[in-house]
Amino acid sequence: MAEAQVHRRPASGERPTPGKQRDAFFDNAKYLAIVLVAMGHAWEPLYAGSRSAAALYLFVYAFHMPAFTVISGYFSRSFDMRRDQLQRLVTGVAVPYVVFQAAYALFRYAAGDKPDLSVSLLDPWFLTWFLAALFVWRLTAPLWRIVRWPVPLALAVAALASASDLGSDLDLQRVLQFLPFFVLGLCLRPEHFALVRRREARIAAVPVLAGALAFAYWAVPRMNDAWLYHTDSAQNLGAPWWTGMLMQLAMFGCSLVLTACFLAWVPGRRAWCTALGAGTLYGYLLHGFLAKASRWWNWYDAPWVHTPWGAVAVTLIAVAVVTLLCTPPVRRALRCVMEPRMDWAFRPVRRCTAPAPGAGRG
Repeated sequence: MAEAQVHRRPASGERPTPGKQRDAFFDNAKYLAIVLVAMGHAWEPLYAGSRSAAALYLFVYAFHMPAFTVISGYFSRSFDMRRDQLQRLVTGVAVPYVVFQAAYALFRYAAGDKPDLSVSLLDPWFLTWFLAALFVWRLTAPLWRIVRWPVPLALAVAALASASDLGSDLDLQRVLQFLPFFVLGLCLRPEHFALVRRREARIAAVPVLAGALAFAYWAVPRMNDAWLYHTDSAQNLGAPWWTGMLMQLAMFGCSLVLTACFLAWVPGRRAWCTALGAGTLYGYLLHGFLAKASRWWNWYDAPWVHTPWGAVAVTLIAVAVVTLLCTPPVRRALRCVMEPRMDWAFRPVRRCTAPAPGAGRG
């Protein structure tokens, strides 16, 4: 499998390098992962009234964000604090974080969910946690590449976080508990993805996914689904501190297996959805407005929604909406806030001119 290229917008005056092509497999994987995120949010209001919907919800939440985080780590392998990379981190991660923190705060205030209009950059809300996490993870990428056992060390950090009350600043609890997936992505190589894309892996994935779905159905009345969110310490979930450490390791193993099974069935060829993989962050952040509006404005109160056909319709609507939000027209319309150039905000590159032969000689 050819190695995927990490793309960035050319800096001012720089011409794009010909020959760099996006890997269809990763674009397909990102699109499908974002679709699963939207489906999970669509199923959440059905959780209490349908054990089947709850089982699907638990099943998807076990691996959709871990899969997306692993891919994010894989595409951060070359991050080494170069000037262009830091600029891209600011314009492609920090700026959208600030914009959507403000947009969500305004939306909550207008919808009546928030009594006063205030924006806190230290308290990510709803979906913006991933941008805060990605900013922190990527800044630490050079460190993980020099330590001897990066994944075990990241797992130890996550396990300690699960046994500690870290507060809500930057959603640090979730940042650290998802960290092992990002670090794992940093350590992966193309040949690792080639292994899960083999025919044998696809065949083996079927009974594993089926078994996981059956286990989720069994676990609905028996398990606290908050363990899947990685937002709380064990103490906050009413469990002993050591339980959090064990659950962190168990959830990592479970999510890793399901992520491999998910990737095994991702198409490797270009498909109709491949081009949408470049716009998954748009779909991720924008569908949050509709997800919250559906709760605040009681869209799920209609009786037909809670029938089997209603659940299917809700699922199809969620897929259609997030797909639309990943399309090129939406990306072009919002690129100014999601991927701004902002050349004005950075110092120009000073190029040193070599002295002429003989210069400086007396």
